[in-house]
Amino acid sequence: MVSIAVVNQKGGVGKTTVVLGLTSAAARRGIRTLVVDMDPQGNATTGLGVFEPTRSIDSVLVEERPGGLRATVEPTGWTTGCEPLPMLAASSPSLAVREAQLSTDPLGAQDRLRLAMRGNDVPLVLIDCPPSLGLLTINALFAADAVLVVTEPGAWAVDGVGRMLQTVDRIRMRRPDGGPEAAGIAVNRLGRTRDGRYWNEQLIAAYPDQCLPPVRLRAAVAEAAARSVPIHAMGRRPGAEEAAGEFDVLLDRVLHCCGCHDLHDLEHTSEGDI
Repeated sequence: MVSIAVVNQKGGVGKTTVVLGLTSAAARRGIRTLVVDMDPQGNATTGLGVFEPTRSIDSVLVEERPGGLRATVEPTGWTTGCEPLPMLAASSPSLAVREAQLSTDPLGAQDRLRLAMRGNDVPLVLIDCPPSLGLLTINALFAADAVLVVTEPGAWAVDGVGRMLQTVDRIRMRRPDGGPEAAGIAVNRLGRTRDGRYWNEQLIAAYPDQCLPPVRLRAAVAEAAARSVPIHAMGRRPGAEEAAGEFDVLLDRVLHCCGCHDLHDLEHTSEGDI
């Protein structure tokens, strides 16, 4: 199993868009995938076609429940172009309240998600984090094997990525296994403007070994998310095929950074507990 937290403390950079694109790419490859939506806004939940979830990830954050994640998981609404069907641990608005309550538990506030994920055998877990460095994101960082930092090519992007990587380093010092690893930096919504190219070049100059292939600004990506369908099922929409290809490449690179050098290890795996 590989679990990846998709993060940035800044909102509006398209973390959820990248999570949905990677989920679509993984399904196309036959990789069983679980999306854990830790963002109280719940955009990954609705983007996966679940509008009235029957369960929520919030239930495993109420108290320490080793292995409790499996009880929160339900199928997504992606019925087109996905085999196997991605699974979801849905968000809930109550997550915002839960974050404040977690702060009253100095001993176990950071690792309830990690405990809940014990026994999970879904090959790929993608954790969509809120746009903050609060305890919901900290839980994701303590639970994940690797971290994918998503950013846009704009002013202060380099500084924001730097602060996020510093946080990952601090988590790494506190985890006995030395994790999470840095899966890389994904530049999202890269346009054709001179400004966008400039800031993308600044990111590459600052982090030459960690910048992954970008995801370009395409209307098809936003349309897929709004329609709650996988980008790989958008057919002949202008830019859809190109966007799907970019997410395919990004998935390969991220998994390679996580040590999955033979991607067949994750493809077409048998059904497990979740």
